[in-house]
Amino acid sequence: MPLLEPDPGALRPDVRPEDASSDRVTDAGAGGTPEPLRSDLLALLGPEKVLTHISDLVRYASDASPYRFLPRVVVLPGTTAEVAAVLAYAREHGRQVVFRAAGTSLNGQAQGEDILVDVRRHWVGVEVLDEGRRARIAPGTTILRANTTLARHGRVLGPDPASAVACTVGGVVANNASGMTAGTTRNSYRTVASLTVVLPTGTVVDTAAPDADERLAAAEPELCAGLLALKREIEDDAALTARIRAKYTLKNTNGYRLDAFLDGTTPVEILRGLMVGSEGTFGFLSEIVFDTLPLDREVLTGLFFFPSLPAAAAAVPLFNEAGALAVELMDGNTLRASVQVEGVPADWAHLPGTTTALLVEFRAPDEERLAAFEAAAEAVLPRLTLVAPVASVTNTFTRDPGTIASYWKARKAFVTAVGGSRPSGTTLITEDFAVPPDRLAEACEALLALQTRHGFDAAVAGHAAHGNLHFLLAFDAGLPSDVARYAAFMDAFCRMTVERFDGSLKAEHATGRNIAPFLELEWGPRATGLMWRTKQLIDPAGVLAPRIILDRDPEAHLRGLKSVPTVEPVADPCIECGFCEPTCPSNDLTTTPRQRIVLRREMMRQPSGSPVEAKLLEAYGHDAVDTCAGDSTCKLACPVGIDTGAMMKAFRHQRHSAREERVATLTAEHFRVVEAAARLAVAAAAKIDDRLLSALTRGLRKVVRPDLMPEWLPAVPGPAKHRLPGTSRLDARAVYYPACVNRIFGGPEGHAGPSLAEAVVAVSARAGKPVWIPRDVRGTCCATIWHSKGYEQADAVMANRIVEAAWGWTGGGQLPLVVDASSCTLGIAHEVVPYLTPANRELHRELTVVDSLVWAAEELLPELEILRTAGSAVVHPTCSMEHLRAVPQLMALAEACAEEVLLPDSARCCGFAGDRGLLHRELTESATAREAAEVTAREWDAYLSANRMCEIGMDHATGRTYRSALLELERATRPGDG
Repeated sequence: MPLLEPDPGALRPDVRPEDASSDRVTDAGAGGTPEPLRSDLLALLGPEKVLTHISDLVRYASDASPYRFLPRVVVLPGTTAEVAAVLAYAREHGRQVVFRAAGTSLNGQAQGEDILVDVRRHWVGVEVLDEGRRARIAPGTTILRANTTLARHGRVLGPDPASAVACTVGGVVANNASGMTAGTTRNSYRTVASLTVVLPTGTVVDTAAPDADERLAAAEPELCAGLLALKREIEDDAALTARIRAKYTLKNTNGYRLDAFLDGTTPVEILRGLMVGSEGTFGFLSEIVFDTLPLDREVLTGLFFFPSLPAAAAAVPLFNEAGALAVELMDGNTLRASVQVEGVPADWAHLPGTTTALLVEFRAPDEERLAAFEAAAEAVLPRLTLVAPVASVTNTFTRDPGTIASYWKARKAFVTAVGGSRPSGTTLITEDFAVPPDRLAEACEALLALQTRHGFDAAVAGHAAHGNLHFLLAFDAGLPSDVARYAAFMDAFCRMTVERFDGSLKAEHATGRNIAPFLELEWGPRATGLMWRTKQLIDPAGVLAPRIILDRDPEAHLRGLKSVPTVEPVADPCIECGFCEPTCPSNDLTTTPRQRIVLRREMMRQPSGSPVEAKLLEAYGHDAVDTCAGDSTCKLACPVGIDTGAMMKAFRHQRHSAREERVATLTAEHFRVVEAAARLAVAAAAKIDDRLLSALTRGLRKVVRPDLMPEWLPAVPGPAKHRLPGTSRLDARAVYYPACVNRIFGGPEGHAGPSLAEAVVAVSARAGKPVWIPRDVRGTCCATIWHSKGYEQADAVMANRIVEAAWGWTGGGQLPLVVDASSCTLGIAHEVVPYLTPANRELHRELTVVDSLVWAAEELLPELEILRTAGSAVVHPTCSMEHLRAVPQLMALAEACAEEVLLPDSARCCGFAGDRGLLHRELTESATAREAAEVTAREWDAYLSANRMCEIGMDHATGRTYRSALLELERATRPGDG
């Protein structure tokens, strides 16, 4: 073990329930994957694609659903051949396979108890076809990622679930998830042109191939014959045919798509339809081709408040008749819970309990058609009974993009915001049903009465235009009485939906595990029997996803309900939705924010000192704490702002010895000396061969804890210039603070122009807004160095020093403080605040801290003349810029300086995180892999960013040379020949 390695026991929970949870992982599971399963799959796929440790199994055991099942092994195949090999192994050894992508499914359909297959990590990509009219998409691609690419072509996918930021295309198709506007005409069943599927037998079918039916007949003759026989049987039963057609006039994802037998004429066409909504029980979707839809960019949106749920529901048909594309309903519980979401008016917390709102949106391709919609919509308003119980309510339509975005942010946060406000320790159930839209008001009244009768106060929201409602229930899965109450409610709810309204028990969330026992209630024995026969025909060995969709156990929905132990307050509201995962730099390397919380909850389920707890703690230090970039972009992605990065920094602090804390504090107190020494070290290193330095530091990292010994990377630049440029306080329009990273490290290799500090001074002067650099900036810092590592005392020393200095430099806040590294801007503007003395908090309130890119884009660019431009530029927005909402300013500067600008679709935090990329280079390499592939697909004239360490990280990742956008702005505006 390396020297100074922290004690894993330092992270053992201090407080936990008196009794271990009944659903904890048992001691027998501590060893992880059992033999021979472990050895067999390692031999089949290799160690990089098989996860066997108990820590890995636990983090994959939970998803956004209320269920938790521990897999025996997790595999990550990267090709269709590897998927086929896993299926062959399962058939030969009597094992079972479940596919999991984003883990955002709400009904347990992505959870398994044997072989769990991760089909996200190696399955990402979008190929635009026919100028955007079609798109070939890999199943692990998020809906947001696909739509970002398609937007450049004025196109969009039909399905638009609220979880688009995280859910994947494969999962959306497998569940036929729809969303706010898809209804029954824009969903996957209607817009998937073709797909490639790996059947349980290993046969690969591309439904778009001209000879697909011939190939399938040759490979699977019994399957082809059986599909055609079932088709004839259904078509010969007029009553059944009519029933199937009627069922799909509503949104319906309960059971298999029996209308595929009516819509398809050949086995391949039938199979294509059946695969949509099959929830991974028929095969693996390795590729999907969508027919895309036009992206109507003219938008009119309104948020209207009603005195009650039935009153709002009664208004829905009026907006539908006016041509609204979306009519979304939010009840009082939903509206009040959403105040946790940034941007939502705080006075919504005081809305009366019965208040309900409709979010109504019209979209059009041009102004003329939007104006026609607007006239029709305005004509509806006098017919409504509207209320304005709090000051922020306007009950008007708007075209303002910011206001519209805030409305949708509140609506899309329904599950997470309400779930985040549930009582601690309770499990969240999300139900989803549809009734004929003209009976929506009646269904709302019935639902309210039912939940009251069973002691629930559910939150209700939904796609009211399509008669589709969602509601959330919270109960304690560890209390038998609560589980019985939930069971009774479900029985009554399902009977009400089917027998009173002839509705769909699952409109868009798919059957999963929790509606499987009620499938026959909705469809009847004849249709349900056909579904069982279809499953037997396609998957005769029963390899895929047992007990999902089809389950004869009447209490299957009560099996595997997960307990939710109370954890650290910052993370306790987490409902494990997974919205945070795509933004996390370590999501393809170790753990994600959700998984860090999931692992912590399992520790809380365990008795202290159990073998499982010991194994989890042993892995948690590296997999959760050390490889967290600490960038807190998870907080931005989480609708309720859970900052798992902050929790990991707190754990780093928890692991520190008293000696480590004292040493860190000394470095802060004597930072002027540390800064000078660091610059000298960089200068000395610049004269030594990179290979020697790399070998030396790698050797030291084997002796000393890696988190204390950086690894040298060739991308590390030489030292900064010793002297900062001379400036004058007289007539200065801002105080310019060169960050310590820019005082230590120099510019890009081979850069012959001015330093960053010289560039900022020059462009500010050219714009007539000169800046002043104080002479005593050396020895000060934004405190991020210590903050990121959890050295709280040192953080406090420097936080107070920089605020006191900045207050003096700016004349008590009379001038703005311009900072030339985005992470340092964030640090001084926000992150130092908790560590300030009361007096210094008052000083901080008087400061105006501005990032240098914002200063340049908003204050300088309008006054500058662009004299020359680069042909092309690619930009890397840093995570700090995301927090500061400064990405538009980076783009504005890049677009001013280059003819063509690309913001890569897969750009995210580079994971370099100050020096974390030197401590764990694999973090940056993993975090930037997809972005680097986009960037290096062609050559660019300029590679631009806004933070020196992130630029070093991107240099390492891409082999290209990144520099500050301010250096490019200086070049573009430099007088003379440039």
